[in-house]
Amino acid sequence: MEYSSFLLGLIIAIYLAIDAPKHHKRPWLWAILGFIFGPIALGIYLIQTDRKVLGWIITILSILIYIIFFIIVILGVLFVSLL
Repeated sequence: MEYSSFLLGLIIAIYLAIDAPKHHKRPWLWAILGFIFGPIALGIYLIQTDRKVLGWIITILSILIYIIFFIIVILGVLFVSLL
C-alpha cells in the first residue's frame, strides 16, 4: 500500500514514454511529467493526442480526487486542532 502511488506514477511514465513517439511527442518529457503528476499528466497527454473524451474523464476525476483529499486533510487538521 505504501508504494501504490509510486507504482502508479511509474506505470504512467512507462506508458507515456512508449506511446509519445507514436504521436511525435518527446518521450522523456512526458515520462517525467507522468511520473511527477500522474493521472493529470496522463489526461492532458490523451487530450493532446486526440483521445479527448478519455483524457477529459481522467483529468476531471483526478482533479476531483485531489480536491476531496485536500478537503479531508483540512477537516482533519481542524478537527485535531479543536481537541
